Amino acid sequence: MTANLLLLLTAAIWGFGFVAQVLGMNYLGPFAFIGARFLLGALSLLPVIWYLQRHQSRERPSAGYLLFASSVLGSILFVASSFQQVGLLHTTASNAGFITGMYMVFVPIFGLMLGMATGLITWVGCLVAACGLYLLGVDDQYQMGYGDLLQLAGASIWALHILAIDHFTKHAPGLLLACGQFVICAVLGILVSITLGNETTTVEQLVSAGPTLVYAGIITVGVAYTLQVIAQAKANPVHAGIILSLEAVFGAIGGYLILDEWLNARQLVGCGLMLLGMILSQLASGESKAGEAPGR
Repeated sequence: MTANLLLLLTAAIWGFGFVAQVLGMNYLGPFAFIGARFLLGALSLLPVIWYLQRHQSRERPSAGYLLFASSVLGSILFVASSFQQVGLLHTTASNAGFITGMYMVFVPIFGLMLGMATGLITWVGCLVAACGLYLLGVDDQYQMGYGDLLQLAGASIWALHILAIDHFTKHAPGLLLACGQFVICAVLGILVSITLGNETTTVEQLVSAGPTLVYAGIITVGVAYTLQVIAQAKANPVHAGIILSLEAVFGAIGGYLILDEWLNARQLVGCGLMLLGMILSQLASGESKAGEAPGR
């Protein structure tokens, strides 16, 4: 029961994180926000890593392997975060939350390409979620919005990130890889922000964006990741995946309460179908990896 409550709190933190990402871009460009956010996220994990290193005697992998794995994961994370962050300039936090959650549907599809078994329930979940995505994302002319398409592209990259995490965490501690990938993602975000001519970042902008950066960087990354690690050690993996899928619902609640975002009847039906599809995808996999954090 305690583990499930912690997972529910994690889902709520992640869901409201979409609101913080939207508000943060009132002060910073998307790539500057990514750089600052994940740098804070990496720093927030250092105390947890220090504590675990002192109390656990697990053998550490080589520095070369950690650097390689962190670079791969961080690069994938940066691409996924870029689609998500830029997409939020053109869509709502509510839409972003539900469409990002589609990574839970993409994981078993991509897994099939890698020779992993995929059952009938998974395909039913995919179909239901696709119908929901259509109802949520299309406008009155039945065309998918640009921002929603970016979020969908990002969801597919989040799924690849999950599969990459599954591979690398077999050979290295997940927390060290998480911190390493956040550093790589932050460096890439800062480099792209500096390179782009339309992003200028000042100290005043960083200070103004401070509250949203603290939430998106420290709370959604450091705090939520730690809660997830603690909870999933005692939770059923399928139950964990289903509870974490409620992130999308909390994103919609945050969008409504803070950003005054409204969903019409068609979009609400679409959200419901997408959530159902995500849950079916979780139920279809007894030891699903979709419950693992893709590095928010």
